[in-house]
Formats: sequence, C-alpha cells, structure tokens
Amino acid sequence: MDDTLKDAGKKIVKKVAENTPDSVKESIKDTAIEKGKDKFVEMTQEQADDATDKVEDKADKTEDKIEDFADDAEDKTQDILLSARDKLGKIKEAGEDFQEKMSEANEEKDRDVKGIRNIKGLTRIKSSKNMKSHSEIKSSQQVKSSNNIKTMGT
Repeated sequence: MDDTLKDAGKKIVKKVAENTPDSVKESIKDTAIEKGKDKFVEMTQEQADDATDKVEDKADKTEDKIEDFADDAEDKTQDILLSARDKLGKIKEAGEDFQEKMSEANEEKDRDVKGIRNIKGLTRIKSSKNMKSHSEIKSSQQVKSSNNIKTMGT
C-alpha cells in the first residue's frame, strides 16, 4: 500500500511540475538551492563542532593523564631522594662513630690518668713476703762511689 501512495505522489508531482509556469519553477529551483546550501553549511558546521568537541575532550584527557603521570613521577622521585638522604645520614653517622672510636683509642694510650686496664690485679701486688727486709737493703758502705768506677785505660 505504501508503494501505491508513493507512486501516486510521484504522478501528482509530475503533473504539477508540467503545468507550473517557468518563472515559478525558477523561483522554486532558486529557493531549493538556497535551502540546500543553508542545510549543507549547517551540517558542516555541526560536524566541525562535534570534531572540535572530540579533540578538546581528548586533549583534556591527555592533559589529565600527563598531570597524573607527572605527579606519580614526582612522588617516586621524592621517595627515592628521601630514602637516599636517610641512607647517607646513616653512613655519615657510622663514619662519625668510627672516627670517635678511633680518637678514643688513640687518646687512651696518651693518658696520664690510668684506666681500669692499667690497674694492677691482686696477684701483681707485692705482699710483705716479697718485700726486701732491712738486711737486704744496701748500706752507705755498699754503694759505689766515683773512686770505684774503672776507667778504660787503667
């Protein structure tokens, strides 16, 4: 039934076109061309607007991704630098401790005040049995004088 209506519509349009004067045909033709141009411009503008919107959306998404990537990279770099700083601080402390221990070791040798290592133990202290008695101590007669020293030539 639709085909019948289409065919009837086409026949009517043909009859009207045949019976229409040329001046009216020209004005209809000009109007149709103008409408077609306007429609073409409108469709082209819509397509350009859609393309612009798509490009802007992609640019925004790309910008967001780049910002996220840069933030992640900055955080990772900051973590690495902080970790390196902590490790260098520990190394510095260990070096200072080592220098301090070496300085202390050198200072112990030069001290006038004796440390616990230099105190004699009980076994090294002389008892009354180990001390010389009055008879073992030299008297003034037993001490040599300059007269008793032998010279090389005599």
